[in-house]
Amino acid sequence: MTGAAHRPGARSFGPSALLTPANLVTVARIALAPLAFVLILRDGSSWPLVGLWFVITASDSLDGYLARKQGATRSGAFLDPLADKVLALGGLWSMVAAGRFWWLPVALVSVREALISVFRSYWGRHGLAVQASRLAKWKTFVQFGAVGWVVLPLTTDVRWLADVFLWAGVAVAWVSAVQYLAAGSRATSTMAGD
Repeated sequence: MTGAAHRPGARSFGPSALLTPANLVTVARIALAPLAFVLILRDGSSWPLVGLWFVITASDSLDGYLARKQGATRSGAFLDPLADKVLALGGLWSMVAAGRFWWLPVALVSVREALISVFRSYWGRHGLAVQASRLAKWKTFVQFGAVGWVVLPLTTDVRWLADVFLWAGVAVAWVSAVQYLAAGSRATSTMAGD
């Protein structure tokens, strides 16, 4: 057999594909998230919760790898950031509900996410897609870590460690938001000048 679809390393899925391995991993992450939130509220910290939290947060790298290897899709471009937001915000608010995090830093993260979602939607309607920066990807990692340090039984009582990660997540979130808004504004100005 010949053709691009049969060469080793060739992309298997086009941009409009829905049922891809990367998307299945992402949907599984979203589907397992409520279980993690319930365990946070019920147990606060446990080894099964650590295992679940690790799997659903670390598998973000797996779906990214699969998308790069087999072909990125528009559905994946929507689902992957959605999964990250569901996990990060759900985990952080579950910690607030469990009395482990103060509400203010989590509210600041939530406002940032809402603001960027509004701008992303606005730019999308104008045909502009602003890529997430490397710092924005670190933001998600740090926020996952804030929850992770609390659910880990070995560090659950070391409050300062999770608090440092939480406030670092707030800082990185807002710095990346400024970068994102600046990149979108520059791109919008360029489009208007064309």
